[in-house]
Amino acid sequence: MIEIKQLAKRFTVENPKKLSEQEKKDPRLKGRFFHSVQNVNFSCNTGQVLGLLGPNGAGKTTTLRMLSSALKPDSGQILIDGEDVVQNPILARQKIGFLSGSTGLYGRLSGRENIEYFGKLHGMNAQAINDKIEELAQLLDLSTFLDRRSENYSTGMKQKVSIARAVVHSPKVVVLDEPTTGLDIMATQTVIDFIQTLKVQQTPVIFSTHHLDEVKELCDTVTVIDEGTTKFNGDLDSFSALADGSLHQSFLTTIGKV
Repeated sequence: MIEIKQLAKRFTVENPKKLSEQEKKDPRLKGRFFHSVQNVNFSCNTGQVLGLLGPNGAGKTTTLRMLSSALKPDSGQILIDGEDVVQNPILARQKIGFLSGSTGLYGRLSGRENIEYFGKLHGMNAQAINDKIEELAQLLDLSTFLDRRSENYSTGMKQKVSIARAVVHSPKVVVLDEPTTGLDIMATQTVIDFIQTLKVQQTPVIFSTHHLDEVKELCDTVTVIDEGTTKFNGDLDSFSALADGSLHQSFLTTIGKV
């Protein structure tokens, strides 16, 4: 189980004159600081999939980067099975598998070598890494390109290997930042099937998306962030009921656009 309590993160605005008119009107801009995340709260239980929704610039990616320990919150808690990973970022990296919006593969290495490298970083031995790669190759349909240089991969191939790299160490929680963006139909379905497999394995999954059909298919719970604050946090049925079953209208209602 992962619990997020009252997360907040601000950034210094180096040159306020360079801000766009829209950025200047954002209520999160206060003096020389932009409060990207102000008060975010949600939880994801064992075996659940949580869909993290919000407009562009709402603070979703900043929130997920804090979960991954790439950013340290200014305040708030991130608890995994009761352990505070903000106070122990090494523990966070051990327990969380994180896929960012950028794949960031080492192009001169093959997909297998990329995954092996991250397995070694997590202290796995060669046999454990090989066994896990074989398992993931089946789940993510990697076999036909796993031993080719990743610089020659399609977007879908890169994303699949990036997901495998993120979960090679069998993390307690998986966090995915828009995992299907830019993928074709077949690659998208592979990612969706993999998330469902994680759910069956009782691994909590948090993923951000703009695709409400994915939310409907995968999610048990929904969290909506707008202007750095949690606007809705509850089960999928409750979210759908906000607008008589229309997830699109429920989303707009939550952020005050209807």
